[in-house]
Amino acid sequence: MSRTRRSDRSWVRTLTSVDDPTARLVCFPHSGGTAAVYRPWSSVVPAGVALHAVQYPGHADRLAEEPAASIAEMATEVAAELLRMPPARCALIGHSLGALVAYETARVLRDNGSPVHHLFVSGAAGPWLAGGGVSHRLGDEELWSAVATLGGIEPEIADQPELRDLLLPVLRSDITLHETYRPAPDAAPLDCPVRGYYNTEDPLVDADQVAAWAAVNDGEFSMRAWPGGHFRLLSHPGELVADIMATLTESGVRR
Repeated sequence: MSRTRRSDRSWVRTLTSVDDPTARLVCFPHSGGTAAVYRPWSSVVPAGVALHAVQYPGHADRLAEEPAASIAEMATEVAAELLRMPPARCALIGHSLGALVAYETARVLRDNGSPVHHLFVSGAAGPWLAGGGVSHRLGDEELWSAVATLGGIEPEIADQPELRDLLLPVLRSDITLHETYRPAPDAAPLDCPVRGYYNTEDPLVDADQVAAWAAVNDGEFSMRAWPGGHFRLLSHPGELVADIMATLTESGVRR
């Protein structure tokens, strides 16, 4: 399949449109994930909150595009679109790879004079612990099976060779970006609260690795765990969204 580097398709998709939002919640998918992963959140996000999700190149309706070359590139593109939106208190939430993209996006927004109100990270080790994995070097069958076992591929897709062959290259690209990621050594601390989430049966991330997110800011850090595996928080959005909104309400964003 031939791919292109340029597209007029947006990075940030609107899932719930609000004329004068009390807050803007921007969601970043995991490796291989699409903006549609967060569509069920539209039924549980309170009225007044604008819900958005990021669509990475090479995914879904951007399938014909080359995947991003770096997490920094992804963050720069997403931040540019967010900076063009009407002002609103903005919170970012990312899962796994998405947590790193959200963090880098928060840095770009801060450097452009538009700091985020809150950063939420899920199922991801802190930036200085995130790299170093070798899954991206696995053979096609091994990599596909490993991701399917974690629950990152829908069962009806996992057993279809044609879809596997179509989706595997961009999945490998995402995992490569995650496992080879290194934060900037001179990155200034964020000036927003950070809250981390993890699942107690997640084979990829434990409490200590999530706690390492405390190093990215100079202020408040908190974390919370639920039972389940790596993708449970995305398959049970109600409890996660409720916690996010309660946290935002406590820090000054009204429902």
